[in-house]
Amino acid sequence: MDVREPAYQALANRLRGEIADGLYRDGVRLPTEAELAVAHGVSRQTVRRAFHDLVSEGIVHRVPGRGTFASETTGRYLRQLGSIEDLMNLSTDTTMEIVSPMRRQVDIEAASRLRLDTDLLYAVSFRRLHDGVPFVYTTVYLPEIVGKAVVEAPELAAGASSTYTMIGLIEPHLAMPIVQADQSITVASAPDAAASAVGCEPGHPMLRVDRLYSNEIDEPTELAISYFLPEHYTYRVTLRRR
Repeated sequence: MDVREPAYQALANRLRGEIADGLYRDGVRLPTEAELAVAHGVSRQTVRRAFHDLVSEGIVHRVPGRGTFASETTGRYLRQLGSIEDLMNLSTDTTMEIVSPMRRQVDIEAASRLRLDTDLLYAVSFRRLHDGVPFVYTTVYLPEIVGKAVVEAPELAAGASSTYTMIGLIEPHLAMPIVQADQSITVASAPDAAASAVGCEPGHPMLRVDRLYSNEIDEPTELAISYFLPEHYTYRVTLRRR
């Protein structure tokens, strides 16, 4: 039996997409409850519930006597993640700027997490920007066999700027595709490098996200350690019951 998406969720998703596409930028008011009810053939109660969800998520705000508006003044980058493909799609609306180019180095902790039989690996550090605003500083560690395949890539040279993701760059060189990402999220103080990259003070509270990517035989292929600036980033995950 097909389980259809509730009408309010379908409408909320439609409005989220329109907001993400910039349809309501620069103070443009969203349609009223009555306008949306007529346009989508639903009740005003359905529209009201959709708006309630968007308000609770911080995507829109309501101004009495004026209407509902997209919450663009926060300057935050909002990303809803639920799959490896979602992570790869960061390239659709953000820019990767290399801070420290790909280099071969010794890192005992990263090598251990990648389950390598050597302490040598490759690492690259970059920041990611949305609408010109930096919101995260990331260091990616790769096994030697993977790092060697991309070390000469122009997108990973010092100062390079591109719309690529690391997954998108390395996956064509992997024997098996990435199918899993194990993730941990903690609060951490901004290291000097991260603070400099995103424009905050060292020690500033940040959201630290560690992701260990693996292939279908549970072999680690990438370790990414990211420091997100809370003022410019909102993280959301949708959990579904199988």
